[in-house]
Amino acid sequence: MPPNNKLSESEIRPDDLMQKQRIAMLSDIGRLLSKRSDFVLITCPACDSGKYSKCYEKYGLDYVLCQNCETMYINPRPSHDVLEWFYRESENYAYWNKYIFPASEEARHKKIVIPRVEKVLDLCSKYRIASEAILEVGAGFGTFCREVAVRGAFNRVVAIEPTPDLANTCREKGIEVIESSIENVDFSNGDKFDVVVSFEVIEHLFSPKSFLAACWNVLKDDGIIIVTCPNAKGFDFITLGSFCNSADHEHLNYFNPVSLTLLLQRCGFEMLECLTPGRLDAELVRKKILAGEFDVSHQPFLQQILIDKWEQVGEAFQDFLSKSGLSSNMWLVARKKTIEGGKR
Repeated sequence: MPPNNKLSESEIRPDDLMQKQRIAMLSDIGRLLSKRSDFVLITCPACDSGKYSKCYEKYGLDYVLCQNCETMYINPRPSHDVLEWFYRESENYAYWNKYIFPASEEARHKKIVIPRVEKVLDLCSKYRIASEAILEVGAGFGTFCREVAVRGAFNRVVAIEPTPDLANTCREKGIEVIESSIENVDFSNGDKFDVVVSFEVIEHLFSPKSFLAACWNVLKDDGIIIVTCPNAKGFDFITLGSFCNSADHEHLNYFNPVSLTLLLQRCGFEMLECLTPGRLDAELVRKKILAGEFDVSHQPFLQQILIDKWEQVGEAFQDFLSKSGLSSNMWLVARKKTIEGGKR
């Protein structure tokens, strides 16, 4: 990444706004736990194994590890109906939409959205994907769809966004929006897309398998899906454990490259490639150390890399993590198999 595109956490999560965000988050956790009696036990969301061991408890939720594919997941978890209620009335999402996204939009657009759009277009070119229609599932603030539309890269750009406030924000940007979850959308009119993208969504879902099946159904034959999510075998996850900020009440599923590949294959996709292009892993761990929330006094290597020699080696260390599949930000690219290719 060029130096002028170096990303810092404070640019996308402004420090002066995050304290009130935490209040909204804690309010949401209270709302979620009020429905604890409606939580359900599940098998592994990646491989369907029923064998797991408990990792830890956080926010009153149990985080378990699949003994087969090493996916970590919340179990028991909120039912699908509870999740729809939770996100529809989320104070945290409303706060992000009203304050954090607008305050960080310029930095997000320059350092996240533009590189993301360019990466998606590069992948489409690499795999010779047609440019008729693209669907973003979980469009959030609408910045990706707007950038794709402005570039004229596709003839049709459609967003799926179930959260009302965010769906309205997408509409205000002139984006064609379907206000629903993809599992509930009726595509019987024959709508099909060349590309389906979903950024940081699958980790939130009650049933990732149902989600990917719905994506499969709306893709054209040989179309591609691009999914991003946390990598539970990435540096800040492995290092921080339960102290990792990405281990939160909203993230129900914590895949790794092997387990998410397995799930995509189970849903009728052919795996094309896996990337871990994250830029914040080392900084996130460093901030925990500096805040006194994580102790590395007995880990001299981390002490050197993240504290003592940070200015000299920090960026190179992050580059190593990203290029070696060790970042906690993960991209998977897969192709829809045709019937001849062996659909599920």
